[in-house]
Amino acid sequence: MSETAVERAVESTAPKPFLNKHSSLTVHPLENRHQAEVLSFLAVRPIHTVFMTGFIRDNGMVSELNRGTFYGCRDQRGHLEGVALIGHFTLIEARSEAGLALFAELAQCCPSAHMILGEQGRVEAFWNYFSKAGSRPRRVCRELLLEHRGPVEPREPVEGLRKANVDDLPLVLPVAAAMAQEESGVNPSLVDETGFRERWRRRIEQGRVWIWTENGRLIFNADVMSETPEVIYLEGIYVNPEKRGQGYGLRCLSQLSAQLLERAQSLCLLVNERNARSRAFYQKSGFRLCANYDTVFLNLKN
Repeated sequence: MSETAVERAVESTAPKPFLNKHSSLTVHPLENRHQAEVLSFLAVRPIHTVFMTGFIRDNGMVSELNRGTFYGCRDQRGHLEGVALIGHFTLIEARSEAGLALFAELAQCCPSAHMILGEQGRVEAFWNYFSKAGSRPRRVCRELLLEHRGPVEPREPVEGLRKANVDDLPLVLPVAAAMAQEESGVNPSLVDETGFRERWRRRIEQGRVWIWTENGRLIFNADVMSETPEVIYLEGIYVNPEKRGQGYGLRCLSQLSAQLLERAQSLCLLVNERNARSRAFYQKSGFRLCANYDTVFLNLKN
């Protein structure tokens, strides 16, 4: 769809007060030719834009692997006011409420939308516009964005900590699916078994899944979901229940953190604010509170 067509679509569905207030802005799909401009825009706040920057660096501006479409919001001079990925993941970086509102209008029409993620205040403001179409959240998780800038406290090394290979998929997939279901309420391996498996296969082939196994059992797991020169985002951190409280997870995460901080300025991750045990674990590992986040899970559409 052309830029003009998208702008007309936004204008035709927006309520009149909204149009009168925000008519100086336009929104359009971004293309690969915009990549340098967009990365420069996102680099202003690298820890809060690590997801979008990581997708772009991995896949480019236009790719099915992004599971959505990147849009830009511009002022009358053509300068970027905001960038958004709207799709399975909805991620917004807007420098004005007007831009936030325009992105919300677009997101209302996205049938594949699964979750909205961002800083607490920004997500609340976005939701005020998004929910005007009658949308209701399926689940809302209050989370803490934690950051580790080093140094890493030395601990006993774990000789078996390594990058996973594709032969490890049978160990990794059930754990990844269970963790996703615990957070979102949906098991991704049941919704899209092939897609879920292929996404993890690709992540393993990229060298972004770290594991420690013993006797065919997964003891520790951590995934690099997104990586930029400034920030590396970690997720899927798992310690086998039979080994918890014995220092194994702390040793593995500390060893991995030290290695990753050799190529990035900081590490970050999200933890549910109600999970006191995990919060204490990450604090002991050297992670500190950076910001409050919201994850809004949407009702699945057929």
